[in-house]
Amino acid sequence: MTTDPKHLTDSEASAEARRLILEAYRPEVPAAPTYFRDTTPVPAFGTTPPVPQPDSRIVPQWAAGVAVASIGVGAGITGLGCGAWLIFQGLASVTLTGVLAVTLPFAGVGIAATAIGSALARVRRASTTNVYKGTVVQRTEVTATSRGLFSRAKAGR
Repeated sequence: MTTDPKHLTDSEASAEARRLILEAYRPEVPAAPTYFRDTTPVPAFGTTPPVPQPDSRIVPQWAAGVAVASIGVGAGITGLGCGAWLIFQGLASVTLTGVLAVTLPFAGVGIAATAIGSALARVRRASTTNVYKGTVVQRTEVTATSRGLFSRAKAGR
């Protein structure tokens, strides 16, 4: 019940204030119990028999996916770590012969690339020289136009 505060008497106003304060500080009762008390009597001697404890929890699909993904990431990182350990163990025992054996294929590829490049350059140089006959026009005028941030210089066309 909400009433207009402009038309309350003093006793009605204090009663409304008391009601609002009690409502604001009322203890909340949880919707479901958050505890379980086993009322099974404890035997006088021997071990206690097992008591069934019902469990109705359901794991959300996203949580199961995150768990599986984290296991996969952990296994993958472990594999990468083992591989790095093996590589560093190999690098720790480096000799001159080992360095030469590792770099020899790279040097061979470099030599082959240089040989192919020089052969292609010689093939290109073997082209014929063309001689053109006719009048020659030479223009030396230069026009410059600037547009904003960029500028262009054009030879006369």
